[in-house]
Formats: sequence, C-alpha cells, structure tokens
Amino acid sequence: MVQETTMNDEVMREFLLETQENLAQLDDDLLTLEKQPTEKQTLARVFRTLHSVKGTAGFLGLAKLQGVAHAAENLLSKLRAGEQKFNQPIATALLQVVDAIRQVLAAIESNGTEGNGDYASLIVQLDQLRTNAPATAPSPPPTPSVAASVVTSLSGTNTATSLIFDEASANAEAATEARTTAVADTSIRVDVGLLDKLMTLVGELVLARNQIVQFSTTQEEAGFLGTVQRLNLLTTELQTSVMKTRMQPIGNVWSKFPRIVRDLSVACGKQVRFDMEGQETELDKTIIEAIRDPLTHMVRNAVDHGIEMPAARTAKGKPAEGRLHLQASHEGGKVIIEINDDGGGIDPQKVRDKAIQNKLITPDDAAKISERDLIHLIFLPGFSTAEKVTQLSGRGVGMDVVRTNIERIGGTVDIESRLGFGTTVRMKIPLTLAIIPALSITSGGERFCIPQVNLLELVRLEGEQAQKGIEFIQGAPVYRLRGNLLPVVYLDRELGLIPNGLRSTDEVMIVVLQADERAFGLVVDAIHDTQDIVVKPLQQQLKGLTVYSGATILGDGRVALILDVLGLAQRANVLANKQQRSRTHSSTSESRVLARNRAAVLLFATPSGGRMAIPLDQVARLEEFPRSIVERLGPQEVVQYRGEILPLVNLTELFGDATAEFEESSTVQVVVHVRDGRSVGLAIGRILDVVDEDLRHTSASTRPGVKFNAVVQGKVAEFLDVDEVFRRAHLITPNVPEARP
Repeated sequence: MVQETTMNDEVMREFLLETQENLAQLDDDLLTLEKQPTEKQTLARVFRTLHSVKGTAGFLGLAKLQGVAHAAENLLSKLRAGEQKFNQPIATALLQVVDAIRQVLAAIESNGTEGNGDYASLIVQLDQLRTNAPATAPSPPPTPSVAASVVTSLSGTNTATSLIFDEASANAEAATEARTTAVADTSIRVDVGLLDKLMTLVGELVLARNQIVQFSTTQEEAGFLGTVQRLNLLTTELQTSVMKTRMQPIGNVWSKFPRIVRDLSVACGKQVRFDMEGQETELDKTIIEAIRDPLTHMVRNAVDHGIEMPAARTAKGKPAEGRLHLQASHEGGKVIIEINDDGGGIDPQKVRDKAIQNKLITPDDAAKISERDLIHLIFLPGFSTAEKVTQLSGRGVGMDVVRTNIERIGGTVDIESRLGFGTTVRMKIPLTLAIIPALSITSGGERFCIPQVNLLELVRLEGEQAQKGIEFIQGAPVYRLRGNLLPVVYLDRELGLIPNGLRSTDEVMIVVLQADERAFGLVVDAIHDTQDIVVKPLQQQLKGLTVYSGATILGDGRVALILDVLGLAQRANVLANKQQRSRTHSSTSESRVLARNRAAVLLFATPSGGRMAIPLDQVARLEEFPRSIVERLGPQEVVQYRGEILPLVNLTELFGDATAEFEESSTVQVVVHVRDGRSVGLAIGRILDVVDEDLRHTSASTRPGVKFNAVVQGKVAEFLDVDEVFRRAHLITPNVPEARP
C-alpha cells in the first residue's frame, strides 16, 4: 500500500509539472487560433493537450478537472471536424478553461483537493457553443470510473470524442510527437534547490580560485604557475556552465503577456496588436522572478493608459488598432528590455500640475525642470495621473514600485514619451546576481568592491592637478572631466571612516561611476584589480544600510562590502544636485570647447624610451600575464584568457624597438581591445597613467601604425592607430587600396 501511495504521489507531481508547462503553450495557441482560425496544426496541438489532461485527471480521480477538460474536448472535436469555425466567443470560453485548470492545479498543490470552484456554468457554456443552442440547465460533468478513463486515454475510442483525422493533421501530429520525444530524450527536470546548492559550491570554488591566483603572483616556479592558470580556466568554465543551468529565456515570463493584452484590450474596448522580439534572451532565474511583476504592470499600464480608444485614434489620423511592442536584447553585460506603444504619450504639463497639486514639487522648481525630468516625476511614490480609480490602475502604487524592484536587483528604469506619439520604457538589468565582476578599492583603511556594470573609467590626479583639480561650486566638490562637471563624492567621508576628513593631496584616485544614467566620481585611497566575486547577502541586521548591496571574500581572505552605487549616490545627494550643476555649466562656451578637444587616454612607455597613447574608449580591460603562460600558434602569440584563446599583438616587435630588458621581463602588460565581439590583446610596454588631456597641440604621424602625435603631460606621445596595427598583424582583412593618381 505504501509503494502504491508513493507511486500515485509521483504521478501527481509529474502531472502537475507537465500540465503547468503546457498551459502557457495553450494560451499562445488559443490566441493564435483567434487570429488564424484555420491553423490546423495549432488546433491539433490544443486538442491533444486537453485530451491528455482529461485522461490523466480521470486516472487520478480528479472529477472537476476531468469534466471541464471533457467539455472543452467535445467542442474542439467539432472544430477539428470542420463542423464549426473558431471565433472570439469560443476563444474566450477555452481561455476560461485554461484558467479553470490553473485554479484546480493550484488547489491540488496547496491542499491536495480540487478546491471549491464551481465550473458547471463553464461546462454549460462550452456545450452551448458546441451545439449552437441555448443551454436549459447545467448538466453535471461525466464522471467515468478510473479504469474506464485509463482505457479511453490509451485507446482513444471514446465515442463522445471520436474523430476522423485527415492526412494533414495526422502528419502534423506525428511531427509534433517526434519533436516531443527528442526534447524528452535530451532534457531532464532538476530541482531549483539543487541548482542553488550547486551554485553556492561553485561560488566557494571561485573564492578558493581567487586566493590561489593571488598567492601565485608571489611565485616564480613555471610548473606551478601553469597549473594555477589551468585551474583558473577550468573554474571559469565550470562557473559559466553552472550559471547557464540557471539561465532561462525571458520568454518564460512573456508567455502570459499575449493573454493579458488580449483580455485587457477586450475589457477596455480597445484594439491592440501585441508583438514580441527577443524571447530567447536568457537571464538568471532569480532575475526572471524579480522582473515578472514590474513587467506585468508596465504591459497592463500601456494597454490601459497608453493606447487610446479606436474612435480617438481614428480622429487623430491613427489606425484604429494600437501597437504594443516588447523587445529584449543583450548589451554590454546587461539585458535591455523595451516596452513601446504608439499611444497618446504622457503629457508633461499634466504631470507637472499633478505634482504641484500633490505638493511633490513647488511651482518655482517646476518652471525650471525640463519636460524629460517632468515625465520622470511619475516614478515618485503615490503619483498617478489617472482620472479615476479602476480595477486595473490609477491607485498610485505602480511606477515607484516598478523602479524600486528593478533597482533592487541592480537595474535601472528610464522612460521616454512624446505627446500624441507614444511612450517607451527602457529597463537595464544584470544577467545574474550570484557571481559578478567587480573592482576592489580601499578607502579609510577598509576594502570595498564596486560592481563593474557601474564602472565607467578611472582617473588619477597627481601633483598640482591633485591639489587644484577638484573645485567647489556652491559648496559641492566637482571635477572637470572632458569639459563636463562631474560631481565628486569622498567615500571615506561619506561612510564616516575618517572623522576629521584629513587626507594627502599628493595623489587623488577617482572612480567614475554611473547611477540612474548619471555619472559621478568616487574619491578613494587606492584602486586594486578587477576579479569575479561571489555575492554574499547581508544579514538581516545590515539590510537597512542602503549603501551596501552585499559582501564577498577577496582573494587574500579578507571580507569586503559591496557598494550599492545607486544607494551611495542617493545618500550623497549626487542625483539631486547634478541636474542643477549641469544646467549651469552647459550654458558656458568653455564647456563646449573643452568637450571637443579633451580626451581620456591610456599612456604607456615603450622599451626604447618613447611614449604612446591609446584612447580610453578603445580599452576594454587592462591585464598583466606571467610571460610563462604566453604560447605560440605558428607566428602568433596567444594566451588562454577567460575561457578563450586571446591573440596577442606585441607592439614592441611590430614597431621594431624591442629590447633585451623587455624580453627578459617576467610579466606582460596587455590592453584588451574588443572588436566585433572578439577580444584581442595589445602587448604594450610599461603603463604610465590614464589621463584626461587637451589634445590641441598635434602633428602628423611619422610612421605606419601611428595616427598622429600630440602633447600629453608636457611631452610628445604617439597615438596608436589600432586599425592599422591589426592590419599589420593580419588580424583583420585589409581594405582594398584606393587607386591613386
């Protein structure tokens, strides 16, 4: 008896999992049939799914579920036989069947019963649609015995649902069966808890790897260094593979949106065409769950508030049918999600009046704010421009919650709108939260980590520039970065690490960060290397500290807190003050001149004593490799790097000024440049500095591979022509030379 009970429990669990997966497909298929009623393959798939649900429900003794599925199956049999045509009432009824199945499954999962739902009226409606006659009274669903249901499910000889399949439908069914079998043979279900445990173990392995790699920097034995490099590569590959097991296509969240848009547009009396692009874009499961509710709110908001009624659209010269487009794509280590509609847009003046009315802003301040910033006021808590509260929206608890939830996972939300033309909401979210690349820094004697997704660039000021580079405007520290005023935050002072605020002015290190689409500079004591860190959540007692997002263990075994860049910027009032400073500064002609002539460059020394520079926007990463791990593939030097083979271009050899001192060096300093998604390393001399320089004093180049010469820090430097260097190294296809007279 115990064995039979266990078997039934396992069958029930498998039934719940499989049916939940099929319901999302059912929603999509029914919406497809509503638009394309003659799609036989889709109709066959819907029938097959409900037939399977009915048979298994009978086997498990689930009378309510079996009755609903049976009535739907009867209606579908008429549709497949061509005796009736698929229309909107039928679509609505069958979508209600899907909802009923979901309710029953939720009740079974919650308390082991089918719940208290009464689906007799739904069954009557289905029978009425099948017979094209008004129903007289609800009839109870058929409740055949378990044994009879099993026979029906296996043989398909139930007279109530017997069908004649045409050849096309049979072929489509066979093809679908083949695909299902192939998927089943190549995939298995794994409990999420097991994946979480595996991810935790990989995180600990990454921490151990970091410690070993840091220890290896003090060693010189070639065999040991090679083993460490191999361990590093294997750990990175394992980390990537395990993270992929947690990745899911964003389409898993989007699958319910067509149904939501369809039901909401019908309820509102609107016509909406819904398109999706990039459903295959993958995210970590924890991120998927975090963005589910914000995305749902935005989609509902676009239909309810954004897209106008058909009559209003035609009066404006628009098509009666509105358009809602949802798109996802990868960009720079993040996922970009855009929700775009062609509705009426947001009226900035209406937003301003509502904000003044709710005393969220004064009339004087409102007069100084741009239209773009007025629109962003909708993110304030409690803000709503709805004329009346409905069941769908208008309660003022929406957009602020959306922004809070997205920022909680390290993302950002931006909105653009044109009155009369539509609105676009753009979200930038990280791929994963478990293991991230981060820059480690020191401030006030403590170590901290900064997520690399927030990092823009690094600036070092020395000598007189360190003493005078940071200015004060209305009491707030700023730094002129390429003609723009950059707000500056002293990390130690902000965190209270140095009570007196005293520091040396011989050198100033500035980490340029981005928060909420705005840049600011963070002054720190020292900048260390970038490494993959394992994010450890803070204990409950520390979760109220908004400047920290977690903690990690560094390669030397020390614990470091991970800075929450957005929380730090908000605490330092950078976001509130930056707009006013930018407005004041951008009106001067000086800023426009500086912006044209200044550039951030990486300056390095060549072995022959010369100086060369590379524009900082062409530098993806700076690395230092032991010369012992540099290998050769024919004439090309390479190094194993982050799970790929990184080709190296040795600039000293390319320009013919290599020296014995350079060749005997134990390390190679490399600038990693990314071209068309492929990484290439430029093996350079000794790195001197990253500087922000006025490049007015220039001259023409004197040799191939150099774009021009310019004065940098009082001395002449050659600016590298990266394209020419790659052509000379045969890493890109040379252009066909132009004919010259």
